[in-house]
Amino acid sequence: MSRGSGGGYDRHITIFSPEGRLYQVEYAFKAVKAAGVTSIGVRGKDSVCVVTQKKVPDKLLDPTSVTHLFPITKYLGLLATGTTGSSLMPFKHHYFELFEDADARTLVQQARNEAAEFRFKYGYEMPVDVLARWIADKSQVYTQHAYMRPLGVVAMVLGIDDEFGPRLFKCDPAGHFFGHKATSAGLKEQEAINFLEKKMKKDPAFSYEETVRTAISALQSVLQEDFKATEIEVGVVRKENPVFRVLSTEEIDEHLTAISERD
Repeated sequence: MSRGSGGGYDRHITIFSPEGRLYQVEYAFKAVKAAGVTSIGVRGKDSVCVVTQKKVPDKLLDPTSVTHLFPITKYLGLLATGTTGSSLMPFKHHYFELFEDADARTLVQQARNEAAEFRFKYGYEMPVDVLARWIADKSQVYTQHAYMRPLGVVAMVLGIDDEFGPRLFKCDPAGHFFGHKATSAGLKEQEAINFLEKKMKKDPAFSYEETVRTAISALQSVLQEDFKATEIEVGVVRKENPVFRVLSTEEIDEHLTAISERD
């Protein structure tokens, strides 16, 4: 939206337009898509898998230092979409790139502190839905105050719940959060959701391998390209070993080979 097209109602985050819109919150959703990255999450019967593109914005950067996947605790993982410097590559030396990159890091650091305080206070690990609710509450507060701005981040939170098993939540800049069987965020979000709806139509009970390969093949399908193992990141949790883990390039390569042989 061009400057002034919000009729002045986009000047402050706390002002509703006559149509009942908060333009600054809408701009936060656009910032997520502007990153040019698509992420996908799939929940199986005994595991959860999240996949995202890995774009290194500068050839001089160490690729191992660029990531969208963050452990919050040993058992909870977070995938942040819309926060890499690659989202603003034409403005590599512009301070807005630092803003974007800092959003995810700030959210992750605060989430880690909150999870640590939860464990200290209650004596057990923070459940997945409690973390998702905390992130959503924080995002919603950011839409209420003039001295704040929404985070340009959509967060997928994954983990194994002692009572409910594998769980996958998505939290957006407006403060919504929902549990999902499968979901997507980023540039090709709607195309990915359409693909996943067909895959999940009969409510399949995916094994661990099927869950990972469904997530990767969904990303390949909507972006219409075959990835190398270094071009994507994959995070998983499994019921038999509920520790959040980022797959190595060798493990990703095995899944990519299995997908290409299947197709």
